[in-house]
Amino acid sequence: MSSTYNDVRAAIEGRIATQMAIAPAYPVSYQNVPFTPPNNAPWVQAFIRFGDNTYATLLPPTPGFNRQNGTLTMNVFTPQGLGTAANFTIAERLKDLFDRQTVSGIIFDAASGPAQVAPSTPEPYYQTQLTITFEAYLD
Repeated sequence: MSSTYNDVRAAIEGRIATQMAIAPAYPVSYQNVPFTPPNNAPWVQAFIRFGDNTYATLLPPTPGFNRQNGTLTMNVFTPQGLGTAANFTIAERLKDLFDRQTVSGIIFDAASGPAQVAPSTPEPYYQTQLTITFEAYLD
């Protein structure tokens, strides 16, 4: 069971960072962290959006916990004009990390995407997006 929002964030970002450090390695942009995209080279952007929070257990006599829903969004950026293969290969690596997995007590659903985002933000890249909903149990 994850106990805080930061525990959930650290588990997700840590898993992405570990995978993207394996050759071929790709830089990753995270929320509220300074980042300069590489020039004409692939990179990844990851962000977490927390959603509904509901009672999973009632208080007292136990301490209780809540079920926290959320969405992990990962954008994959590759150079334009080279087709989709490189982008989809990176997206597949990311999908495999979370698709229908339980990671540090965080339960992930099936991944959606990669869906093309046009125009890309920032330009000029070919951008796709993966989204995966999840639920975690917080103290």
